[in-house]
Amino acid sequence: METGRFIRMIDEKLHWENIYKTKSSKEVSWFKSHLEKSLELILKLNLSKDVQIMDIGGGASTLPDDLLAKGFKNITVLDISSEALKVSQNRLGSKQSQIRWLEADITKTFLESNRYDLWHDRAVFHFLTDLSDRKKYVAQLKHSLKPNSHVIISTFSLKGPLKCSGLEIVRYSPETLRAELGKEFKLVESQEEEHSTPFGTTQAFIYCHFKKVVARQ
Repeated sequence: METGRFIRMIDEKLHWENIYKTKSSKEVSWFKSHLEKSLELILKLNLSKDVQIMDIGGGASTLPDDLLAKGFKNITVLDISSEALKVSQNRLGSKQSQIRWLEADITKTFLESNRYDLWHDRAVFHFLTDLSDRKKYVAQLKHSLKPNSHVIISTFSLKGPLKCSGLEIVRYSPETLRAELGKEFKLVESQEEEHSTPFGTTQAFIYCHFKKVVARQ
């Protein structure tokens, strides 16, 4: 591994740890008390409560709380920041034992093959400005998702900001996001959202639902 690349990897983790050490989870621009749009799209799928759900970058999110309240039993939350994970663990209290927590970088960790029925990501993928990192992310999707599984990814739209949390991002349309995921994922639907930040500004998001296509034999 190149030394410069190694330093950048460390800095990415330190960046997010510092964010959640120095700010309340309610003070970051992407904060929402509840991820209504994500929950709406998930419930629309009418999945069994026993499905395996992966929430990428959901460390401080209340989505796990809402999924538990809806009866879902197998939820995994992955986040690069231990501080972010602590936010949800502390909030959930004794219920935290019902969640599987993974402190990891999605582009560098190992996920089990053919495990998940639903993959959710709000505002992680658009931080992957390096093409090689996006390819690793997509490889994780292909490796860890079951046939006919579902993917819900939310990113900044083409009308969204160019930076977030001091970092460069990549903006997407439903078509360019589909192109990133490849032919193995079919775009089922997309929706737009004007997210109101805690600072009184707005950020334009897109929410895209994809389905993993089973290759014909």
